[in-house]
Amino acid sequence: MAVDPTGAQISALAKSTHAGPVQMINLLQFAPDGGRAGYGRYAEAVQPHLERVGARVVAMSEVELLVIGDDERPWWDAILTVEYPSIAAFLQMVGDPGYQAITHLRTTALTRAELVATAPSALG
Repeated sequence: MAVDPTGAQISALAKSTHAGPVQMINLLQFAPDGGRAGYGRYAEAVQPHLERVGARVVAMSEVELLVIGDDERPWWDAILTVEYPSIAAFLQMVGDPGYQAITHLRTTALTRAELVATAPSALG
């Protein structure tokens, strides 16, 4: 199971023509032995990096109950939504050596992750 993006995935994101804010939806499955606490350490360490590029955490939500779906419970434990002013801001953060120095905290805290770039829209 994937935890970190591939070079091809980052390259595809960099080629996006979307110019406005982007919300990154993180589906997170914590490692069984201390993953949740480890992710808490990552969340604390990443905060200055988010602030530096103008990003903000929109919501961190734990799975409560699957209401619609085929399984009894989804594979993820939590959903984290982070809004960046642009894709460029996200790429600037993840490419920064200071951020790269803390990514091991995230990697070791998770057994599976999916990251989905979304563009905010209004329902009409």
